Amino acid sequence: MIDSILSLALSIHTNKGVYALLLGSGVSRSAGIPTGWEVVLDLIRKLALLKGQDCEPDPAAWFKDTFGEEPDYAKLLDDIAKSPSERQQLLRNYFEPSEAEKEQGLKAPMACHKAIAELVASGFVRVVVTTNFDRLLEKAMESIGIIPTVISTPDAVDGALPLTHTGCLIVKANGDYLDSRIRNTPNELSKYDKRLNSLLDRIFDEFGLIICGWSAEWDVALRAALERCKSYRFTTFWTVREEPQGIAKRLIDLRRAEVIKIRDADSFFQELAEKVSALQDIAKPHPLSAKVAVASLKKYLSEDRYRIPLHDLIMGETEKLFKELSGDLFPVQGVPFSVDEFLNRVTRFETLAETLLSLMINGCYWGEEIHQKLWTQCLERIANLHKDRSGLIVWVNLRLYPALLLFYGGGIASIAAERYNTLAALLIKAKNIERHDRERPLVQTLYTWAVMDEGVGQQLPGMDRHYTPLSDHLFKIFRETFRSFLPDDILYQKCFDRFEYLLALVHADLELKQGHSVWGPVGCFWWRHEREPNRNIKKEIEIEATREGEDWPPLKAGLFDGSIERFQATKKAFDETIAKASRW
Repeated sequence: MIDSILSLALSIHTNKGVYALLLGSGVSRSAGIPTGWEVVLDLIRKLALLKGQDCEPDPAAWFKDTFGEEPDYAKLLDDIAKSPSERQQLLRNYFEPSEAEKEQGLKAPMACHKAIAELVASGFVRVVVTTNFDRLLEKAMESIGIIPTVISTPDAVDGALPLTHTGCLIVKANGDYLDSRIRNTPNELSKYDKRLNSLLDRIFDEFGLIICGWSAEWDVALRAALERCKSYRFTTFWTVREEPQGIAKRLIDLRRAEVIKIRDADSFFQELAEKVSALQDIAKPHPLSAKVAVASLKKYLSEDRYRIPLHDLIMGETEKLFKELSGDLFPVQGVPFSVDEFLNRVTRFETLAETLLSLMINGCYWGEEIHQKLWTQCLERIANLHKDRSGLIVWVNLRLYPALLLFYGGGIASIAAERYNTLAALLIKAKNIERHDRERPLVQTLYTWAVMDEGVGQQLPGMDRHYTPLSDHLFKIFRETFRSFLPDDILYQKCFDRFEYLLALVHADLELKQGHSVWGPVGCFWWRHEREPNRNIKKEIEIEATREGEDWPPLKAGLFDGSIERFQATKKAFDETIAKASRW
């Protein structure tokens, strides 16, 4: 029989983004974070101390006997700490570590939070519902560059993007610890605002569930949301440390849930993330295939007598990718847009292109001028794969993504090696063949905005708040690829930004030359250097070109027809046009 956690890992890997998490206090237990009720009881103890009374052994009963009502979190806070700043400081002690706790590693993201963040970063999990007040999960995600959308009040539901357009959503069903509206008491936990209920109904209906650290005892309204859901399109996996009893057992039967026995949340999510990652690695081409191909490439580049094996290697891998992309794996008609399908296609394109991309990068970095035709032929073959533009526009445009990967990989490698002749060949010699055999340089048709617009690109993992999402995504995924060529992060950024800026300027130059208005595709270099003026690639290139004139390498390679005046005019027009655009 298949182990339950392996079955879950297979389900998550096969159905990317389909499973949501429902997390309870058990997930933060190892971090030393108290539950909401434990906070209330401790506040009652403090109140009793202020009154000079003993509330033990039952602080909640003492409170009811003393005040004639059930304990209310907001009222307790107001009685103990009068000002907002005092209340905030009081709560920090429960959820933020003291110096001693920092030394012990407490109240910080634990293994489970980090593993969940990895699953989110890879696109396997997009929605998390939690009863916890702490911010450990948010911190774990932010540490790896993911900024989740967080809903902790009913008001926040109104302004949230639809689920299909949300990169990562955290629903804090009972609130956030710095908001006095958090829910603690039985009465508060018995019902939710209709807006929150509506959101939960959608999540429980449309997603599979992985439930961990939640007893279901106290959260009556959350329990009711699960009970309302009558669909079972995806499996519910419920983790337990002991045999489930009572309410949990009833809900497990109702949801037809698969029960997974675990030691604790840390070991469970760590093992799950490792298994999903292993399945992802299996789906990729064997790592040796790319390494062996690159080793052969370097050998063939070293001597002219290998020019025939070199040609066969590059064109053989090109035709292999061509056939994989031209089949029926990526239909553009009859498939409605969904974030899951979008992310699945992006991942598959990246996986299929891996070997040829490695050859393109190493070839453009190490190759000489006599090899340039190979790189342009390879790029043209993949970029001109599909002539038919009918179909859902998102899927039609996305078919260019493998060619864009090759374009960026070869372009950045050319700049890293200061081979501007190779860069020029990619930018202006490689052609897009349009209807009636009309040709245009690929730089005019192959760029990030031609592959996906901002709204679509923001569905990429961790990119939901980015202005240039696909550019940022490429910057992120190429970092490790170029580590051996560009070990310094700042130098890598400079090469990436230089490629994107030159691509935009060459595009704008060709548009002007053809009598069109000036425009070029803006990448992350624009907003990055608005925020980091000390790393301004626009200024750096301007200084270089002014100093070196027509001896500047990009001009000597034939860009801008080798004219410093034409370059300067194009740059001035482009910079001014983009600066005026309100979106930037």
